[in-house]
Amino acid sequence: MYHILVVDDESRIRAIIKKYAEFEGHQVTEAADGMEAVTLCRMQSYDIIIMDIMMPELDGFSACREIRKISETPIIMLSARGEEYDKINGFELGVDDYVVKPFSPKELMLRVEAIMKRAKSAESKQKNRNVVIELDNGGLRADVTARLVYIDGERVDMSPKEYDLFFYMLSNRNIALSREKLLCEVWGYDFYGDARTLDTHIKLLRKSLGRYADYIVTLRGVGYRFEETR
Repeated sequence: MYHILVVDDESRIRAIIKKYAEFEGHQVTEAADGMEAVTLCRMQSYDIIIMDIMMPELDGFSACREIRKISETPIIMLSARGEEYDKINGFELGVDDYVVKPFSPKELMLRVEAIMKRAKSAESKQKNRNVVIELDNGGLRADVTARLVYIDGERVDMSPKEYDLFFYMLSNRNIALSREKLLCEVWGYDFYGDARTLDTHIKLLRKSLGRYADYIVTLRGVGYRFEETR
């Protein structure tokens, strides 16, 4: 089904993930450190990457940074730590999901499936639409098809998941969106995982939007709403 690159300096962890992944019918390639992972990604493509953070030679964050220069392959980051700083760092680099050790291999496989379904759905929708949205007399411009965002004529760089979240909220502007709805539509699973993942991405998205940050309104106890009239 999917070709998964598993990157971890602990052979035991790689073996566990490989066992469950192959049971689900996936093909697995292993790498023992970030340097090897980058080399492999330069040689061939993978459907998704599962990568540890703390590794010799090249850590997961540095490896992700290098991989993102050549590929937008979905990446799930593994870590023994769950601090918000680590998550923000990873998400800014374009990580799609973040799993804290110890983890459930079954849950990990569900996350893989959810991310891949979402990626395929987004790709399919993008092929069938050509949408450019402009707000504030063109001050904020989003080319959904090309995945480009401009503020006052200047291009804004976002992580892949920031783009997904922004375009979804933009397409549903002035509508109250629950946290569960956003997680389901943007991450591809029905409130499966840590809701703080959404809050962290909202924080990053507001930072990227600059003077348009307050267009994203927090609805206490509900979720968020993108208000173009603010």
